[in-house]
Amino acid sequence: MNNAVSISIITINYNNSSGLDKTIQSVINQTYSNYEYIIIDGGSTDDSVDIIKKYQQYLPYWVSEKDNGIYHAMNKGIRASKGEYLLMLNSGDYLVDETVLERVALLGLQQKIVYGNVIWDDGRKKFNGYFPSNLTFKYFIDHSLGHQAAFIKRSVHDVVGLYDESLKIVSDWKLFILAICRFNLTHKHIPISISICSRDGISCLPSNTQLINLERQSVLQNEFPLFTNDYKEAVLNKKKLNYYQSFILVRVIRKLKKMINCRF
Repeated sequence: MNNAVSISIITINYNNSSGLDKTIQSVINQTYSNYEYIIIDGGSTDDSVDIIKKYQQYLPYWVSEKDNGIYHAMNKGIRASKGEYLLMLNSGDYLVDETVLERVALLGLQQKIVYGNVIWDDGRKKFNGYFPSNLTFKYFIDHSLGHQAAFIKRSVHDVVGLYDESLKIVSDWKLFILAICRFNLTHKHIPISISICSRDGISCLPSNTQLINLERQSVLQNEFPLFTNDYKEAVLNKKKLNYYQSFILVRVIRKLKKMINCRF
């Protein structure tokens, strides 16, 4: 077994004790041994702290105190960590099995960003979420990588900086697009699923789509100003496509209803 590379796994949590317990168990049962596990709790008022204390023998560092949001908590975890690679595994998400870190290490952790796939869980069923091996700027206009499946070398933050705490939802997207599209940092896709992730996170909620678009547009305006219009056009085209798809679907349903009524 290759245990040469040290990995820091960072979990942020707020009032999600049941999800936190599942996340912790998926980490501490790993066959790979060269990792540290850090939990940043935002001052939970449920049973989260009791859960953390139950497992504190496995935690070289944990804290429970009020923070200023998701990315502030993630940055606190990064500052407390010592591993060569960082994996953000938020409360409620969990590693697919006890051998996944070992398999990642065997496939190789040399590039600045090594990312796998995820399995999404919407509460009713699980389905695979794949990320492309060949990343382009066009891909990042409307997509991102899953931070729950991305092993980010510590030195990436020396180049790109920590997560932008002024953003509410897309700071991880900003880190990926800067690292890969601006600074050309090395990256590699590994064809295995890393974690099982809930679909109820803030970036998955339809109600946050407008804020996501606004934040992405702001990042592009500041970091890639020549591409801002491309992003606006892409968003507009997506809206048009969704409209036409809905229009066609409605027409198909109406025709089917007429056919059924004619038969009976």
